[in-house]
Amino acid sequence: MSEKVLMKGNEAIAESAIRAGCLHYFGYPITPQTELAAYMAKRMPKIGGVFLQAESEIAAINMVYGVAATGKRVMTSSSSPGVSLKQEGISYIAGSDLPALIINVQRGGPGLGGIQPSQSDYFQATKGGGHGDYHLIVLAPDSVQEMADLTALCFDLADQYRMPAMLLADGTLGQMMEPVLLPEPSTSTVEKPWAVTGTQCKRPHNIVNSLYLKPEVLEKTNFDRFARYKQIEENEVKYESFMMEDAEYCVVAFGIAARVSKNAVIAARKEGIKVGMIRPITLWPFPKKPLREAAERVKGFLSVELSMGQMIEDVRLATDCRRPVKLCNRAGGMIVSPEEVLASIKSLGGDKS
Repeated sequence: MSEKVLMKGNEAIAESAIRAGCLHYFGYPITPQTELAAYMAKRMPKIGGVFLQAESEIAAINMVYGVAATGKRVMTSSSSPGVSLKQEGISYIAGSDLPALIINVQRGGPGLGGIQPSQSDYFQATKGGGHGDYHLIVLAPDSVQEMADLTALCFDLADQYRMPAMLLADGTLGQMMEPVLLPEPSTSTVEKPWAVTGTQCKRPHNIVNSLYLKPEVLEKTNFDRFARYKQIEENEVKYESFMMEDAEYCVVAFGIAARVSKNAVIAARKEGIKVGMIRPITLWPFPKKPLREAAERVKGFLSVELSMGQMIEDVRLATDCRRPVKLCNRAGGMIVSPEEVLASIKSLGGDKS
C-alpha cells in the first residue's frame, strides 16, 4: 500500500511521470523547475531510462518529438522563457498528432523577467503558443498532490487523444513541500499503430510528418483534428466547485491563486457574504458550462490571477458577458494575499458592513 511522503512539487511531478511509464526525459535547467530535471538525472539511469540535458531548450523539444514518434511516453520541463523557446517544436508535435508531456513551472515575465512565481503564461498555454491551428490539453494543479495526480492524467489524455499535454504550474507549487500519495505504477494501454517502431517487414511504413503541401489535404487534417478537440471539450473538462450552492458572487482562480482565494472565500462567508469559487483544473478545455450556469444566478465574477489579466477573457467569454467580471491580480512574481482577494470580493457589492 502506498504511503504519503513529503516531497517538493517539482520532485512529485518527476516521480509521478516515472510511475506513469515515462522512461525518456529531455530538458535544460532553468529556475524554478531545476529540481525536476535533477531528480530525473538521478532516477532515470537506475530504472533503465534516458535522461539527457540537451544543449538548448530547442534541442530538448525536438528530442521529445523524436521519441514521441516511436509511441514511448516522453516529457520535457522548463520555465516560462524556456517554454517560449520550445514553441516551434510543440507546434510540430501537435501538427504530427503525437502524445507528449510538457511541464511549465511558470516564472515572471515577459523576457527573462524574474524567478518568482507567475501565471502569465496562460495565453501561451491555452491559445497555442506556436504557429498554426492547434490546442494543447492544459491542466493546472493547486497542490503537490495534484502535481503528481495530474502528471499521470496528462500522459493518459495525451495518449488517448494523440496530442501533446501541458502541466501548467508555478514557482510556488514547484518549490512547495507537502505530503503526497504517489500514484501506483502504470503504463499506457492505448494502442499506437501509428508509431515508428520498425516494420519487421510485417506492415507498411509509418511516416510521422506535419508537412502537407496540398492545401485541401491540410484543411481536412485540421478539420479532423478539431473534431477530436471537440470530443475533448465535451468529455474531459475538470473543475472544482467550492461553496457555489447558494453563492451570489463567484471567484474564478486556478493554481496557487485558487488556494489563496479559497481562504478569502471562507473569510467572506464568515462576514455574511455569499460567495463561492470555481477553480478550473483543465485550462484547456476551459470549464465554460459551469461558469455559464453560474452566470444565471450570481451577481458578478472575480478573476484572481498572478498576471495582468489573461484568464479573465475566458471568464467573460464563458459567461457571455452577462455579469460584470472584475480582476484581482498581482504580477511580476508577486502573490496576491487573502486580504486582497477579500477586499476585491467586497468591491463586487457583497460588503454588508
